[in-house]
Amino acid sequence: MKPLIVTGTDTGIGKTVVCAMLTLALEGLYWKPIQSGMEDGTDRQRVAALTDLPPTRFVAERYVLSQPLSPHRAAELDGIAIDSENLDLPDAPDDNYLIVEGAGGVLVPITRDLLQTALFSRWRAPVVVVASTALGTINHTLLTIEALKRRAIDVRGVIFVGDSMPDTERTITELGAVKRLGRLPYLPSINAASLREAFTAHFDRRDFEAAYGS
Repeated sequence: MKPLIVTGTDTGIGKTVVCAMLTLALEGLYWKPIQSGMEDGTDRQRVAALTDLPPTRFVAERYVLSQPLSPHRAAELDGIAIDSENLDLPDAPDDNYLIVEGAGGVLVPITRDLLQTALFSRWRAPVVVVASTALGTINHTLLTIEALKRRAIDVRGVIFVGDSMPDTERTITELGAVKRLGRLPYLPSINAASLREAFTAHFDRRDFEAAYGS
């Protein structure tokens, strides 16, 4: 199994769409361990709809929480105790990529005494940071990269989402000492075909394969 963690600088920046694109492009499995908020369905359901992939390409959530809040609080409101021992990586074939979508940003609390970065460290998998190109992203992204590196977590690189901002992207990758993996532009329609086309046009599969020496 080749796990690849996808995290973001914030919530609502396009992380789930990036996960859909990577699941398609890398012929991977998709897994979101903790789903917070059910009003519009789960992110697993959204990725399934965007990719048209069969159910066998998706791993069920370990926790599904009703409120769109940080997992620690959403679980409390639902009367659920999140057990970190129930958050180990699932089994998958050795040659399969497992696209793991984190909850919100890197320092989101999973419980009152467990930050998400602790899970990333335990999983020992490379991390892709999804960042907007909008104003404010330099600060948010550099803080995210710093939080990961301080915990010796392998930052594979940054995927930008939004309009092209060459200087912003250069500033982040140079100051953060990370690789620019590509930029997902705003798409008129998001579906399997447009996501595959976007990956082919703006990304290099070898950048992701390099995490496992492929």
